[in-house]
Amino acid sequence: MEMYRKIIETADGSHTLFVPGMDEQYHSVNGAITESEYVFLEKGFRYHQAVAPNVFEVGFGTGLNALLTALEAEKMHRKICYTSIEKYPLAEKEIKALNYGTQLSACAPKLFEQLHCADWNREVAVSEHFVLHKINADLCTYTFTDEKNFDIVYFDAFGPDKQPAMWHPEVFQKIFCACNYNAVFVTYSAKGEIRRRLQRCGFKMERLPGPPGKRQMLRGIKTNFDN
Repeated sequence: MEMYRKIIETADGSHTLFVPGMDEQYHSVNGAITESEYVFLEKGFRYHQAVAPNVFEVGFGTGLNALLTALEAEKMHRKICYTSIEKYPLAEKEIKALNYGTQLSACAPKLFEQLHCADWNREVAVSEHFVLHKINADLCTYTFTDEKNFDIVYFDAFGPDKQPAMWHPEVFQKIFCACNYNAVFVTYSAKGEIRRRLQRCGFKMERLPGPPGKRQMLRGIKTNFDN
């Protein structure tokens, strides 16, 4: 099944993709880079203190979260294993039309290309500090087997009202069981029911100030050793 998408420009000048069939976009219209940098990098990646964390991303999408994390890994000389699951990978023409390379640092264009050119369903060393494992699958039916236990989770699926199956308690429980003790879970959503579902899985939840255009977001910590 293909998904029709079109590129739109967000408030900070960076692109996102709009899906007319869902009336939904991949990032906030208030700034794609701004949102990803704040929600996933600032409140997730930089918050966790692991020297070499394993990151799990729900929704590879445009590759923006992976790109920002890879750039941060190079800057910090912090070795990252980054696993991302995506049911609907972008077409080559869509990837080439996105402007993240010109919006970020000088090394961003090459790194962005490497992330998207990396083979699916196997680990690829994109750089000295960044190993990428893109999984082409549906998270709702996917079973974790050989994947590393995760220290940081970027939950970046479409909104709960647009893609409810992705926010189901069973999906959260599956992710919780694949996480290490003290793992950090971050998402742009702040819905009360989502917070309660994550709490029931075992995450200790907190509401944080949200990125531009959103009052709040959620962050959870796995505070027990039991799966």
